[in-house]
Parts: sequence; C-alpha cells; structure tokens
Amino acid sequence: MKLVALVLALIIVSGACDSQAGDGDRNGIVNAESGEPVVEAGFVMGADLSYVNQILDHGGVYRSGGEVQDPYKIFAGNGVTAARFRLFKNPEWTRDIYDNTGDQMYHNLDDVKLGIERAKEQGMSVLLDFHYSNTWADPGEQKIPEAWQNAGPEAVQDSVYAYTYSTLMNLSENEALPEMVQIGNETNCGMVHPIGNVCENASWRQFGDLLNSGIRAVRDVEAETGSHISVILHVAQPENVGYWFDNVINEGNVTDFDVVGFSYYIPWSEVPLTQISTYVETFRHKYEREVMILETAYPWTLDNSDSYGNIFGINSLVDGYPATQDGQRRFMTDLVQEVKEGGGDGLFYWEPAWISSDMKDLWGTGSAWENNALFDFDGNAHEGFEYMNIE
Repeated sequence: MKLVALVLALIIVSGACDSQAGDGDRNGIVNAESGEPVVEAGFVMGADLSYVNQILDHGGVYRSGGEVQDPYKIFAGNGVTAARFRLFKNPEWTRDIYDNTGDQMYHNLDDVKLGIERAKEQGMSVLLDFHYSNTWADPGEQKIPEAWQNAGPEAVQDSVYAYTYSTLMNLSENEALPEMVQIGNETNCGMVHPIGNVCENASWRQFGDLLNSGIRAVRDVEAETGSHISVILHVAQPENVGYWFDNVINEGNVTDFDVVGFSYYIPWSEVPLTQISTYVETFRHKYEREVMILETAYPWTLDNSDSYGNIFGINSLVDGYPATQDGQRRFMTDLVQEVKEGGGDGLFYWEPAWISSDMKDLWGTGSAWENNALFDFDGNAHEGFEYMNIE
C-alpha cells in the first residue's frame, strides 16, 4: 500500500480461466526454527507493524488499560499471531526526511530485523514483505532500485535472487528468519518496472522470471537452513485475483508458491463484504493453495488528531458499520468470519499501530491512518482489538 496510489483507480480488471495452479503440497504455515505449526487452530491472525519502531523513535506512546506498554506485547496479548514487516532495499529517504545527520533508516534490513526480533520475543511468527524497491511498491508504482537501473532483464533476475537470498540468510544467522515471505507487494502490474511491467511492455513470462528468481532464493534458503518458509504472492483487491493468478501461472510459469494473497479495502474494491467468503472459497479450490487477506482496515472515527489528512473518509464506510469503535470491531469480526467461512487461512490488518506522533513520511508528519488504528487518539488500545479473539 502507498498513500499516493490509494487514490488511483484499479488498474487491472478481473478475469478468469479454467486452468489449475498445481498440487499445493507445500501448504501449512510452520515455525521457521522448530518446524511446528504456527497456530494450532490453523488461522493466522496478523498485523502489519512496519511503522512501530519509527513511531516509538519519534514520540509515539502505546497504552493498554491506561498503562504504557510495549506495542508488540499489546498485539500479542490481544490475539495477533503473526507480524508483517515491509522491506525496502535502500530507503535513504526515510533518514533524509528528518533533515539531520543521523544514520537511522526505516524499512531497511536493520529496522526490519529489529521488528522481527521484537515480534518473535512475544511469540509471533513473521511475514516478510519484499517490495523490491527503495520505496513503496503497489499497483500504481513498482520502481526499480537505483542500483539495478542500468541492468538488463537477466541481470535483474540475478539481483532479485541475490538480494532475497542474502537478506534471508542474514536473518537466519541472527535467529530472525521469517516463517512467511511475500515475493513482491500488490504486484497487479508486475514488479521492478519497467522490466517486469505487465501493464505496459513486459510479458507475463518476463515478470514470472523475476518472481521465480525470488522464489528460488527462498527455496535455497530453506534447503540450507532446514526451515520451512511459506511463499506468498500478493495483488490488490479480490476482483483482480483470478485474472492475475491465471496469467502468472499459465503465462509466467510461476507455480512454486503456497499462498494466494490479496488486499481488501472497501473504498477501492467492487466486492461487497458479504461476498468475500465466496471469493476465498473460489480461490482456494481453483488454485489449490492457502488464501489470505494480507491488507485490510476499517475506521473507528472520521475525525483526526493531527494536520495530516486521513486517507479513509465517509467513502470508506459500509451500511450498518458506523465509524465507531464498535462499528470497526463488528466490521472486522464479520470480515474474519467471511474469510473463515470460505476456508481461508489468515487475515492481516494493515498498520493498526499507526498512531499520531512526530514520525514523518513522504507526505506528512503524524498519521494519515490514526482513524483506522486499533488505538484511540491518546494511544490506548480500544475495543477494535476484540475481533481477533472470535471463534
């Protein structure tokens, strides 16, 4: 997800064909170190916590029951079983935006490693989200890292492999190997543009070669470490899943993956909440893979607590689910039930800890998401968290 791209219309329309994706015999999310199942019940209750370290460094305070607490502990204590972290290749802008001489960057390997360590300390498994860019990658933009700009397709494939492999081996050596890995983020139009841009000149096979390079690196790390890592592919919005996965499998020759993942945001999706179970069940049977929602959110208020304008407004609401803490809780409860009824395997809330602070990004200071957070404007965990503990 990226703030600018949220206002863009969906790029890829839905479609379908009848082909099967493979045998799906690698299903199952297990602990990277022990090989044991991550969640006994089988459903991954996830949260993207990528901003947490940066918020803590810039004055953000989290509370539970009125007491200041470690946010990772708050999430684990409220039912989160898996933390998701995004990884940018060389995000120097996250340092430069503060106009100081420090060397602290965010969403790079060091920051992600710290987040993984903190999450694992609280018993959570980890999903690592490779963006393969120095900045946000999403349906609107998949900018190639500057270090790869002058390379041809085969050299970039090699770079994708080497970067993925070295990152995971580094994490393994620091006992921070993730249990799940995303090869690309919201890759509706491919990734590493222009080389893998399937919305313009690149073929699905050329894009598939990039995906397969990343997947091959994951499998090589598995072989060397003896750990199981589930490979996830990710597109934005459920109506785009059929078209995209049919093409990436049949034309791109990408078959060695474990999870069909998609984002579901009400303002940018044509699919009603009540149809999510049907979509999930269709994907599960058609592709013979696990199915997860990797990003979603819902507002608990339409107010804001700072001058950074909120992304979600009145157009984000569904009838019957007002912008209140109870409305947010009920929407998320019903969404989880929809995923479960369709036989889905997990759901990740996107940036539920993005409270207002002195944190900066490319578009503002504070938070454009605090009205979607699971904390109130004083940093107190609120009743929105309760959806995580439904049966």
